[in-house]
Amino acid sequence: MNTTARDTMPHDAELTRLARASATELSQLLRARPESDRAHIKLDGADLVLPRQALVLLHDLLNEMAQGNAVTILPTHAEVTTQEAANMLNVSRPHLVKLLEEGALPFSRVGTHRRIRLQDLLVYKRHQEEATEAALQELADQAQDLDIGY
Repeated sequence: MNTTARDTMPHDAELTRLARASATELSQLLRARPESDRAHIKLDGADLVLPRQALVLLHDLLNEMAQGNAVTILPTHAEVTTQEAANMLNVSRPHLVKLLEEGALPFSRVGTHRRIRLQDLLVYKRHQEEATEAALQELADQAQDLDIGY
């Protein structure tokens, strides 16, 4: 019987547990050594030196894996399609196209196709999340003022 790579991979529950434990340990190390700008790691007998930014990215990746989320890593200068951007914003593609045409997000065209810089999309998403958070806080404040009991 042949053993494939899939057969030797840990199951999802084990991966989630391992990712959670690793993220916790890495988080503690990063907090305990805020001045460290690199880490020395031994992997299969080879010594590696990683910049702190890579460790922070690894921590974020492990946190996502611990929650069972799939992760894609793209450089910030990358461009995404309208469908990819819509998926990231959790909106429909027609709604995203409307936002682009209204100038809410900058885009470029490659032939007839629109492309959005990932960096611009992430800035827009962060602003939307901040606006949502502010609106929720305002509603909570109003509920407190009116003694609604929320």
